[in-house]
Amino acid sequence: MGKKKNPITEDRLILPSHATTSTSTSIVDTHTHLASTYETYRSKFKNAKYETVYDFVKGMYQDKKVEAIVDVWCEAPVRRVWKEFADSALDEEDRRTKWGGVDYWFVMGVHPHNAQGYTDTIEHEILEAMAHPRCVGWGEIGLDYHYDFSPREVQREVFTRQLRHAVRLQKPLTIHTREADEDTERILKEIVPKGHRIHIHCFTDSPDFGQRLLDHFPSLYIGITGVVTFTSNLNTAEIVRRMKPRIGTVPSDLRIVLETDAPYMIPANIYGSLSLASSSGNRLPLSHSAMIPWTADFVVGVLNEGKDEVGEWDSEKVLRVGRENARKMYGI
Repeated sequence: MGKKKNPITEDRLILPSHATTSTSTSIVDTHTHLASTYETYRSKFKNAKYETVYDFVKGMYQDKKVEAIVDVWCEAPVRRVWKEFADSALDEEDRRTKWGGVDYWFVMGVHPHNAQGYTDTIEHEILEAMAHPRCVGWGEIGLDYHYDFSPREVQREVFTRQLRHAVRLQKPLTIHTREADEDTERILKEIVPKGHRIHIHCFTDSPDFGQRLLDHFPSLYIGITGVVTFTSNLNTAEIVRRMKPRIGTVPSDLRIVLETDAPYMIPANIYGSLSLASSSGNRLPLSHSAMIPWTADFVVGVLNEGKDEVGEWDSEKVLRVGRENARKMYGI
């Protein structure tokens, strides 16, 4: 009889030091679902150490160089706890004591999975959230033809409706698109001005589609999550490869932002640092913002392929570009 695997304990979520934590480079997670991440944590560990979401953030991110997060609220109905989180980050002293110095921002919209639940009341609540000082965008919104949890016609209608509001308010856009290249591209180009700021979250679709969007929208950024490390996904690495700065260009031409989509998309390459095999019995139950340097590590490998890169890429440089692009995208 085989030896029973030891269950993952919560201390495994407190990550070992990464090389970049000894530098001045900071982490900005441009897409995380903090409430869901904390709820997943509490559900997975019966005697969970951290009793509040604030304790979780302070405990997990202490000394990990997590400077800021963009929290994503995209359910229907809207979860009113968003206001508690956002109000608790208004004051610099509260951000220091409650959030451990992490700069909390958020975006709000209705996800395509929930499009059939979109109502005038929900729209009114989102519009209320758009006026909050910690709100930096409308999202995540878009189209998902992989799961089709909402009818496609409804998805397109709700996507269009939200885009029009965001454009009117000049709010940056956080876009979810999956296996809906043609309709996503058509609707974005019909409604969104070329110079509008757009974040294509967790990009996994056709690199040609991604390239067309990059070419058309000069302020569009591709979101890179831990999915770039998955052997089942080649598209994300390919779009990074296509953006690789060439001779005569500058690193800022790499139009990526780094994100987790926590509690999902654990970087596959993190297990080596934890001395764990990524077999089913050893998988971590959730991701969180301090995992971003491992995503950056994988991006480095893609950028250093071939002989035409500008200098030698390393994780610090990728994090620096991601941090600067987060500022350009969300103003944070």
